[in-house]
Amino acid sequence: MSVLKPGIEERVAEVRSRIEKACLEAGRKPEEVKLLAVSKTFPAEAALAAAQLGLLSLGENYAQEGCDKVDWFRANHPELSLEWHFIGPLQSNKTRPVAEHFSWVQSVNRMKIAERLSSQRPEGMPPLNVLIEVNVDGEETKSGVKPEEALQFARDVAALPNLKLRGFMVIPTPEEDPEKQKVPFRAMKKLFDEANAAGLGLDTLSMGMSSDIESAIQCGSTMVRVGSAIFGPRDYGHGH
Repeated sequence: MSVLKPGIEERVAEVRSRIEKACLEAGRKPEEVKLLAVSKTFPAEAALAAAQLGLLSLGENYAQEGCDKVDWFRANHPELSLEWHFIGPLQSNKTRPVAEHFSWVQSVNRMKIAERLSSQRPEGMPPLNVLIEVNVDGEETKSGVKPEEALQFARDVAALPNLKLRGFMVIPTPEEDPEKQKVPFRAMKKLFDEANAAGLGLDTLSMGMSSDIESAIQCGSTMVRVGSAIFGPRDYGHGH
């Protein structure tokens, strides 16, 4: 039985074609860019609809909501092998459930968070894939590691047990103009290349959302995080 919401099929097809077109224009292969469906604030049924269309990597921003969804899928759809990404701000008192439920955490920005995730990852589970969130614009109000501190921080995180450092994640200040969108993305690609030149062996650069997929892909993104362009506009009315 399918629970596809009206329109989700068309929206997913449209996002996939945007990714494909952007890759072609950048001289890249479409399979070099992973599409992460950001299901935060949407019900588990909406995430199921995306999974039934082949989107098996899902992103959540809130620890409780995300863990509830993971549990719902484990109970109701054990046949789906989903990859759950935690992409929101993580408080240290919420690290345990996240370490127990998710495959990836994209928002590691403090050593305390990394250490807790490392020590709380259950035995018998594969290492937790982590990305370091970089505050590429250097904005005071934003979380993330400063770009000039990111390389040393990456080395420190990579040394922790039970974690596998995969790369960087960035949420730049929203910009309408594609040329302005590319400035922070280019800076992140440079940092990513420097980290690999230093031997860190990273493979993931998570950048680009519904409004700037094209610019991110042109600058080397390997993962785009797309919510509203897949699920429709968000309703933040219930508790978030």
